[in-house]
Amino acid sequence: MFTRRRFLETTALAGAALVVGVRFDSRPAAAVEGLAPDAFVRIAPDNTVTIISKHIELGQGSYSGVATILAEELDADWSQIRVESAPSDAARYGNRLLGGAQVTGGSTAMADSWSQMRRAGATARAMLVEAAAREWSIPASEITVDRGVVSHAPSGRRATFGELASKAAAIAPPAQVTLKDPKDFKLVGKQPPRVDSRAKTDGSAQYTMDFAVPGMLTALIARPPRFGATVKSFDATAARRVKGVTHVVPVPAGVAVVAESFWAARKGREALRVAWDESRAEKRGTDELYAAYRVLAGRPATRARREGDADGALRGAARVLEAVYEFPYLAHAPMEPLDAVIRVGADGCDLWAGSQAPTIDQQVVAQIVGVPANTVRVHTLLGGGSFGRRATPNGDVAGEAASIAKAIGGDRAVKLVWTREDDIQGGRYRPLYVHRLRGGLDAAGNIVGWEHRIVGQSIASGTPFESAMVKDGVDRTSVEGAANLPYAIANIAVDLHTTRIGVPVLWWRSVGSTHTAYSTETFLDELAHAVGRDPVDLRRALLAKHPRHLAALNLAADRAGWGQTLPSGRARGVAVHESFNSVVAQVVEVSRRPDGLPKVERVVCAVDCGTAINPDVVRAQMEGGIGYGLAAALWNEVTLVRGRVQQRNFDTYRPLRIGEMPAVEVHIVPSGAAPTGVGEPGVPPIAPAVANAFFQLTGQRVRRLPFARLAAAGTRTS
Repeated sequence: MFTRRRFLETTALAGAALVVGVRFDSRPAAAVEGLAPDAFVRIAPDNTVTIISKHIELGQGSYSGVATILAEELDADWSQIRVESAPSDAARYGNRLLGGAQVTGGSTAMADSWSQMRRAGATARAMLVEAAAREWSIPASEITVDRGVVSHAPSGRRATFGELASKAAAIAPPAQVTLKDPKDFKLVGKQPPRVDSRAKTDGSAQYTMDFAVPGMLTALIARPPRFGATVKSFDATAARRVKGVTHVVPVPAGVAVVAESFWAARKGREALRVAWDESRAEKRGTDELYAAYRVLAGRPATRARREGDADGALRGAARVLEAVYEFPYLAHAPMEPLDAVIRVGADGCDLWAGSQAPTIDQQVVAQIVGVPANTVRVHTLLGGGSFGRRATPNGDVAGEAASIAKAIGGDRAVKLVWTREDDIQGGRYRPLYVHRLRGGLDAAGNIVGWEHRIVGQSIASGTPFESAMVKDGVDRTSVEGAANLPYAIANIAVDLHTTRIGVPVLWWRSVGSTHTAYSTETFLDELAHAVGRDPVDLRRALLAKHPRHLAALNLAADRAGWGQTLPSGRARGVAVHESFNSVVAQVVEVSRRPDGLPKVERVVCAVDCGTAINPDVVRAQMEGGIGYGLAAALWNEVTLVRGRVQQRNFDTYRPLRIGEMPAVEVHIVPSGAAPTGVGEPGVPPIAPAVANAFFQLTGQRVRRLPFARLAAAGTRTS
């Protein structure tokens, strides 16, 4: 782990060193004149302040957040700020919250950066002040810094950061620095414009899909129609006849068709003939998996949480309610499909990608190509969305690119492209789950027992993360949001059946909370309805010892007008959930579409995410999470028939349409605590809040997602 002591030691050692960074175009930056006190900031004589972000920008605002934190303590002017992606170097840029690997995920970017970037900014500021004090022969305590200008009011002297940078570089960084009192923040908590907005607006922002190097080839891979199948044989005769096709080579993922252009590679792949060995392929369909999971849900499983005596409480309850919930496989479906560019040379290997885990990609490429890991240079470009898909434990996309480059030999760069169809049908899904919940009520209507059994695949098993994430047979990503249920229920049991299915799975935006929030929050509403309790009042009573949950719930309910009369044909629902150390409560208003599905009219969201570094980015992430979660709740599922995925593109795995996006209000709970996650926590509450509102409107419970199944079944529910 990267401790505070290690940070100070690193800062001291970095004293007069110059940092080699990576520009947006990924060319190595030459050693710069000016101030570079550590690995995170460079101040040039031209007065630009370049902040090196170890967290990738996937659209979630991490570049802007990291820049805001450092610029705040530096007292820089926002107009002088530039951001570059960090080179692949876990020793300097490791995520201290995720074991030290250089990786962005788990909504940790701001939490990981908070103290580190504040100290980096404060250190650079102190060195600039000391340089001015020596230059002007005055006490440093008399100097002020504001918006990139160092001043001494009594003498009227002033200098820009750029004018002082080279002089400051000769000063040893201080061992200790004083951080600002939050009451003095000028950027944190405000809304400076995002640093990536202009480039994304004028088209100059560069994603991997845009990136090219001279002489680059393009590759597509013919992949098996069933997971687990392998190549038996292939006939490349017709594929090689396609103009522009240069190579057809077997690789671990299938057969790669390499060409001078994407279109040639695609036409070549269409002409390719492959015979597949499906002896070890997964051949079960979705319905068979659900049936098997339901059986397991009725059997005792591995203990994830035990408090009190849930079995005894349920046996002695005056009334017991039971519900079974079913959740499908879900694809991530980022707007930019998966891609990577690789070039193998005499001095090592270069990989250009929207890499969410440079440490993993670096190691995977090194192993495949057969070079030392430190000669693999990962140039992190902007990522056009991910939702977890670009952070695979085995670096699948980088590894596939490396295997192609190795197979064709030579020194030409190769761009691997997954088409949309490759992505939707390519696995790495949010796992399919079945939940069985039982709740016991006493004669007075109190919840006396809660039993929750979860059935589904482990994401972490068999990966480098298993030792940290799987304890006593329980993958915490399978039970998060259930095993830490905050409600004051004396007798709770949470169990897990971990299944082994041949469908590859992966974390999906908000991971386990994508299904546990739905099952727990809708089942709690069922219990409230059974005893005639208002859903918000019941939650308030059960959250008395959880002030963050209670504050978010109260704020959302108050701003939504909970309890006030709605127009005919509308109803409200509520859900509150903690994920990634943030608490989000949402109250929704729904009406009914002509096809019987819910139409979400309004969402009022309250979030406690600690210090809101940029409230506008927090709001944007809540809005985006609500839209993403709503698409999954209403429409999305990946289904298999005899092991073959049925969905192919956005026509059959459809995103939320613009006309389906509700009006969203986001309210941030004031907090002076360190920042917590915002990229994912907006997703979990939306589906259960909609389901609870839909029940209030129609009397129908929805226990199998997506809601679209209602229309297909003529609004019949389980």
